[in-house]
Amino acid sequence: MIREDSSNNLRVLIATDCHLGYLEKDEIRRHDSFDSFEEICSIAEEKQVDFILLGGDLFHENKPSRMTLVRAVEILRQYCLNDSPVQFQVVSDQTVNFSNRFGHVNYEDPHYNVGLPVFTIHGNHDDPAGVDNLSAVDILSACNLVNYFGKMNLGGSGVGQITIYPILIKKGSTSVALYGLGNIRDERLNRMFQTPHAIQWMCPDAQEGCQVSDWFNILVLHQNRIKTNPKNAINEHFLPRFLDFVVWGHEHECLIDPQEVTGMGFHITQPGSSVATSLIDGESKPKHVLLLEIKGNQYRPTKIPLQSVRPFEYAEVVLKDVPDIDQSDHNSILEHLDKVVRNLIEKSNRKAANKADAKLPLVRVKVDYSGFMTINPQRFGQKYVGKVANPQDILIFSKASRVKNRTEGKLDDSEKFRPEELNQQNIEALVAESNLKMEILPVNDLDIALHNFVNKDDKMAFHACLQHNLDETRSKIAGDSDPVKFEEEDLIVKVGECLEERVKNRATNPKTFTFSAQSEELRGKRMAGSRGAASFSDDEDDPTQISGAKSIARGRKAKVTELSSSYDVSETGKTSTRGRGRGKGRGKGATNMKQTTLDATLSFRRSQRSASVAASTAVHAIADEVDSASSDDEEYEARKVKNSSDDDDGLQVKNRKRAAPKGRGRGSTQPSKRGRQSGSSSLQRMLMGNDDEDEDDDIPSRYNKSQLKITKDYGALRR
Repeated sequence: MIREDSSNNLRVLIATDCHLGYLEKDEIRRHDSFDSFEEICSIAEEKQVDFILLGGDLFHENKPSRMTLVRAVEILRQYCLNDSPVQFQVVSDQTVNFSNRFGHVNYEDPHYNVGLPVFTIHGNHDDPAGVDNLSAVDILSACNLVNYFGKMNLGGSGVGQITIYPILIKKGSTSVALYGLGNIRDERLNRMFQTPHAIQWMCPDAQEGCQVSDWFNILVLHQNRIKTNPKNAINEHFLPRFLDFVVWGHEHECLIDPQEVTGMGFHITQPGSSVATSLIDGESKPKHVLLLEIKGNQYRPTKIPLQSVRPFEYAEVVLKDVPDIDQSDHNSILEHLDKVVRNLIEKSNRKAANKADAKLPLVRVKVDYSGFMTINPQRFGQKYVGKVANPQDILIFSKASRVKNRTEGKLDDSEKFRPEELNQQNIEALVAESNLKMEILPVNDLDIALHNFVNKDDKMAFHACLQHNLDETRSKIAGDSDPVKFEEEDLIVKVGECLEERVKNRATNPKTFTFSAQSEELRGKRMAGSRGAASFSDDEDDPTQISGAKSIARGRKAKVTELSSSYDVSETGKTSTRGRGRGKGRGKGATNMKQTTLDATLSFRRSQRSASVAASTAVHAIADEVDSASSDDEEYEARKVKNSSDDDDGLQVKNRKRAAPKGRGRGSTQPSKRGRQSGSSSLQRMLMGNDDEDEDDDIPSRYNKSQLKITKDYGALRR
């Protein structure tokens, strides 16, 4: 194929959001993103374009797996490295355009034969991070496989300042100024656009034979476009008027035909994603890439459909509008939904009848079940294994009536489509819509967990967040419901109510989650030990021990003493102890300890009572439990510890000493005697906890369940 008048005609193939590595562990869909990307490169080779322009999110993750990186390198090497001549020139300062150590476009490297250059910015999935501000796209750039541009250093004070330099490309009489803006958090970029001089646009100077008006200006950006919340999206009218063409990434709905922005003078194309990452209506539309031919100040767009994309069929069902369904007949609901799914599968098979390598289709049915019962989506999808690519999530249940009443007449269908928006409003909408998925995680808790994971390098932050919310939800459901009459449908409603209640509480009483791998390991050891025996560990080197004095005794009495003393640690984190100390041997010695606040440790509401009253109440509860299952001698020992705590209510004062229990005084080497097994088992059961108990009265239970790292941070940590 020979191009006509190719000397002045710049041909560009435009695609966005390839998401390489998406669902790479799924046996059916793991290759979908690579198949689509390889087809994009083959189209570029077939159409003999001058270069490929990508609009961000080349990778699905900031740290892709080795398999994903290898497949990406293989595809780029196969299609981009060849002997084909590159017929355009980059005439701008390349050290400014490309922020790598080589500082020039990749096809000018004498050690590589690059016949198909690729220009790309980063998106929100593959954005640079870390101390060195690097991403997976930097790896491809260092390998000389792509030209990475649009990477900004947000300098200055306040919201920061950026300067956008264009890549000046010339081919014959055609001059193109290519601007790139990698993904920046939408709220921040929104403020930058509204702050004078925060964003500087550098325009090309007039040259001999080329005036400023002769440049065709293209901008590539990767931001939210739909304005459900103006602060979390970028308005098209923020962009400068000298632009001629805008390539908008991040939005996955394919709106490939260029649309003119009223009053701005430029056109916007939204190619959408090349692989479906959200099973919603917008992603079910046919996927395309755009062939853009530029000559002088004129351009000609040609949309090219992608054939390798997995077919996706979408439907919505409102059960109350179906006349043949009885509200009390569960089987009639199943029969109707089965019929809808079968029709979608047949529709997909008819479309793929002439394809030799037809793929299993994706099928999604959104069911408005207002006034009806839900069914288990996993159980429903079992009969479609081998017939669809997503049997586990064919159905999604929602109650859209309230949302429609609130938004009807204000938003059209395109504005409701937000596939990957990560702000609070849309996460809450997703949680409310997905009854069987993210039903227990408030957004504030996720913000705190994300902050701890990124800034504190807490590898278990999300685990701690999830575990805390699970425990809180179980406790709430167990306390408010009758287990005999409890049904699966009631569970779904209850979990949703618990989420709404916690979201309201988090606004006024934010939580702090800390969790370390070391405490997780120790928690596993302690839980295993507690199941096998009635005694508890008294290892002096245990970092999670929260006792003010390290006891050498084991058994029931020593544990009660430890829990009692943990409440009496002074606010300064220092206490004087008798008995065996860590640094000074036996006898009298002072030990420096960190403040141990069980309210923060266990991440539930801070009690309004004083520390002394809380300590007395906790020890009373322990003594009462021991009393119910122990002998008279054990009752005497437990009450002796309780009375000792009552006498020491004022021990919050710094450096004040506590009277030593009997048998554990200064210089005493006699270990505390072990109680009978029955009493120890009773105390163990009490410490292991019962989910039905009140949060404020279940301190020992929660200690053994969560084993969270001790912290004094009470406020919400927001980025």
